Amino acid sequence: AAPGVRLSADCVIVGAGISGLCTAQALATRYGVGDLLITEARDRPGGNITTVERPDEGYLWEEGPNSFQPSDPVLTMAVDSGLKDDLVFGDPNAPRFVLWEGKLRPVPSKPGDLPFFSLMSIPGKLRAGLGALGIRPPPPGREESVEEFVRRNLGAEVFERLIEPFCSGVYAGDPSKLSMKAAFGKVWRLEEIGGSIIGGTIKAIQDKGKNPKPPRDPRLPAPKGQTVASFRKGLAMLPNAIASRLGSKVKLSWKLTSITKADNQGYVLGYETPEGLVSVQAKSVIMTIPSYVASDILRPLSIDAADALSKFYYPPVAAVTVSYPKEAIRKECLIDGELQGFGQLHPRSQGVETLGTIYSSSLFPNRAPAGRVLLLNYIGGSTNTGIVSKTESDLVEAVDSDLRKMLINPRAADPLALGVRVWPQAIPQFLIGHLDRLAAAKSALGRGGYDGLFLGGNYVAGVALGRCIEGAYESASQVSDFLTKYAYK
Repeated sequence: AAPGVRLSADCVIVGAGISGLCTAQALATRYGVGDLLITEARDRPGGNITTVERPDEGYLWEEGPNSFQPSDPVLTMAVDSGLKDDLVFGDPNAPRFVLWEGKLRPVPSKPGDLPFFSLMSIPGKLRAGLGALGIRPPPPGREESVEEFVRRNLGAEVFERLIEPFCSGVYAGDPSKLSMKAAFGKVWRLEEIGGSIIGGTIKAIQDKGKNPKPPRDPRLPAPKGQTVASFRKGLAMLPNAIASRLGSKVKLSWKLTSITKADNQGYVLGYETPEGLVSVQAKSVIMTIPSYVASDILRPLSIDAADALSKFYYPPVAAVTVSYPKEAIRKECLIDGELQGFGQLHPRSQGVETLGTIYSSSLFPNRAPAGRVLLLNYIGGSTNTGIVSKTESDLVEAVDSDLRKMLINPRAADPLALGVRVWPQAIPQFLIGHLDRLAAAKSALGRGGYDGLFLGGNYVAGVALGRCIEGAYESASQVSDFLTKYAYK
């Protein structure tokens, strides 16, 4: 494109991370909207998804998200992208561990397993059971933090030994500040609809019976049990497959510098591109970029929307990937002579800096050469923002020192450090007031008359990769409805 080139599209999607790419694919496959552009400031698609490979040494690892829950929307996206045969699933029976009092203790995979696990005491298990049945203090009549909700409903032990490490591991968050309603809405709703967690579960099952789901797409594989999934050559296969299907509709190294309302209808977006300045006229726009980037771009349109978007917090997280010889694993951590399991989480109270460790080479095939184990460790988060001032070798040392307290033999040789990726603004925190701030940003755009300008991405849909894809289908539906109305104006 020569300087000052003008293009047009029915929809421009800003950001070619997983949310933007999946929104584009959903618009094309489900709603027949093909007149699209997806623009990305970086020189590659995929956003936070960062798969790295050393094929000559037999290593493949992730430096962003590591896996996804194989829900039907995610599987549909994978199948539509031609990746059905590349899906890989973790063993649903593989244990997950929590570090407690110096030992890695298995986590019950379902409530019925709870009585048989050493992670909690008998009084703690009784308190959780009674609370789930509704024998507990009533809701306080205001938005509760995750910590308040869980302590009130299920007791201190469930919070300290299960939920707090889960919040650290999934959100890199502080459960005393995360909103239960925003971060774990499905569980929050159970108490809301049924008066207790079990009451809500029963009601949800009854409602499901009254409103049966449409038949499942026969193209989708059926994962066995509760598990996680990825692709044969890592998560990057999905964004790469979608981007190659979209072809020239994906514009890399395009930096959005301005967005204005067009004189007639729609919007004009100004870009700096490798070929010079480009302006794009669009009937609709979806911003799937981080909220702090959207805030700066939208400030000239709506100060109120920009202010609301600037209030979301993204703490730093580092992903540290290391490999040890199998002999370095402590004997008591092996099952049938192998390191088995999804991985381990570390409550903040247990004197360990690392948030959690994923057993990458146990979870999916072909991630490490024979005789080696590959471990992905997350460190940092809301309660440890100082990681940004540490060197790569400091971070490897911190992780290695932690692992020698419970998983690795203290006398083992130093690990092979494969990758250290520090994300300075990693995961948006769904804090108390999150949903109100998001609603304020959307309503400010509505009041300003900015119809057809949509907000998407992980701070809208949820931070898990699966939620980003589900959110992409929701965004595509909103855009399709808008364009249908637009056609009849």
